[in-house]
Amino acid sequence: MKSRTIRTQSEEETVALGESLAAELPAKVAVLLIGNLGAGKTTLAKGIVKGLGAAHPDEVSSPTFTLIHEYGPRVYHVDLYRLDRAEQVASIGLDEIFDREAVVLVEWGERFPELMPEERVEITLRSVGDREREIVIWPRMNANERK
Repeated sequence: MKSRTIRTQSEEETVALGESLAAELPAKVAVLLIGNLGAGKTTLAKGIVKGLGAAHPDEVSSPTFTLIHEYGPRVYHVDLYRLDRAEQVASIGLDEIFDREAVVLVEWGERFPELMPEERVEITLRSVGDREREIVIWPRMNANERK
């Protein structure tokens, strides 16, 4: 996976981008989805989950209140928006999830950098106009894990 910036013009394009990104992800990786409310984090997650064959996009929603959604044994979607302290994050068992052979999508993980794996993929989403999104992909992985 290489660093790059991509623009999408619609929700469908953002889902399709996520689907194609899924093919580039290692089997075990944390993916931080970074952006303001409404930036498209969950929309991109829908595509990644679909691309990994774990669920249809209609079945993927933000785990804002449940904190963690599990899509099969290999895909987790975590939302840390409602948590304020590192102790709260630690109490949900995130370390155990990061240890699994799984893709872990984390919304709002940048709020707790000390709890995130050092080797990860960071994807920043930013609204540009009504429907357009600028998406910056930045892998922070060692050379052995890059595809």
